[in-house]
Amino acid sequence: MKIKFCGAAREVTGSSHLVMLDNGFTFLLDCGMYQGADPDMYRFNREWFFEPSEIDCLVLSHAHIDHIGKVPRLVKDGFTGPIRCTHATRSLASILLMDSAKIQERDVEYRKNHKDRFDEDAIQEPLYTAEDVTKAMGQFVTYPYDRWFKIHDDVEVLYRDAGHILGSASVTLKIQEHGKEILLGFTGDIGRPARPILRDPVPMPEVSYLICESTYGDREHESAPEESARFLEIIKETCVKNKGKLIIPAFSVGRTQEIVYMLDKLANEERLPRIPVYVDSPLAVNATTIYASHPECFDQDLTEYLLEDENPFGFNGLHYVRKVEMSKALNYSKAPAIIISAAGMINAGRIRHHVFHAIDDPRNTILIVGYCAPHTPGGLLRAGAEKLRMFGETKPVKARVLIMDSFSAHGDKMEMLDFIRNQRGTAQKYSWCTANTKPSEISKGCSFKPVSQKSKSRS
Repeated sequence: MKIKFCGAAREVTGSSHLVMLDNGFTFLLDCGMYQGADPDMYRFNREWFFEPSEIDCLVLSHAHIDHIGKVPRLVKDGFTGPIRCTHATRSLASILLMDSAKIQERDVEYRKNHKDRFDEDAIQEPLYTAEDVTKAMGQFVTYPYDRWFKIHDDVEVLYRDAGHILGSASVTLKIQEHGKEILLGFTGDIGRPARPILRDPVPMPEVSYLICESTYGDREHESAPEESARFLEIIKETCVKNKGKLIIPAFSVGRTQEIVYMLDKLANEERLPRIPVYVDSPLAVNATTIYASHPECFDQDLTEYLLEDENPFGFNGLHYVRKVEMSKALNYSKAPAIIISAAGMINAGRIRHHVFHAIDDPRNTILIVGYCAPHTPGGLLRAGAEKLRMFGETKPVKARVLIMDSFSAHGDKMEMLDFIRNQRGTAQKYSWCTANTKPSEISKGCSFKPVSQKSKSRS
């Protein structure tokens, strides 16, 4: 058996790991899109470290674009095998991939109509179109948690709830090779215990080899009580005291639903000031509907909360925005408001316009609630940028920029260690950290030496 790491090595986007068995069976774990503008990774999304037509099967861990974003391109370039995932992952993938295709199509059209603003190399055809997404969705096959299923006579797969987003799973592979049984584990993205909405991550079985994420492996998050109190303090200072806007860049899946759920509870407790809250993302609206349709993924707290409030994602003062006209009106409104919009890295979607119109007003606050790739606008703001170039214009950063990583759906250092604690029992065990290799090494598609379970985390 050979493993080739084709993405998400010393990076937290573009997850893709190729497993090649000695009997010729070849499968891929995730097929993610690189999100960001790192020059070293410019061609990553358009190139492969393997021949797509030679892949027998694709196994997905969850529906975030950095784990599924290149699936339609894989199919477009010749992959014809089954795409295996959990039931909820397929539900989310259908809207996320379609949204990704439409964004790419609009971006290409915009660049073509404004050639004077872009280098010729930047004006390319989209990775895939909506038609490509429709074709790819026809190859999806879904499975429940906690039940072994075969992807080959010699390979079985087990999904366990990873507690990261709706439908997220760790992947355990039972491989028969040369008369021996090998257990290969892929954590996918490790979620967090005691978080709203979803069940806690379920530890994987003991495995012989482990591919493990490490996004927040060098830090710990704020605790839940501190998080809620600080969030409310930020709302009051920005919207009540300063009479400004609180702009929250949040991924449409997971982060948005968690923030809305927290605001819903604050509203029911009569602690939330009477300020309009806007979820300005058609994708987030659709994703929230899908969340509501998969109660099998809810934790006990939300299940009990539903007895008191049948709609945990709706309250007086909350508005879901679909129409572009209303989104544009929010940009020019000077009234205090909370605006939650995608994408979380401020590199796509309506959030770019909200940040563009709010960033030079000191009354406003931009609240970053998760990891942002360094070269994205969100990453630059996290790093303390004093000015930001958007839409061909450079603006000074006068709004407050605050960070709350406690909203992250990724487990922190102690939570990840707890998740893999049961892996210590095997006599000889190797693990690879999916954030432990330089981008230049990724481009070579090289094999990596095993590292200890105290792997380096993202620095």
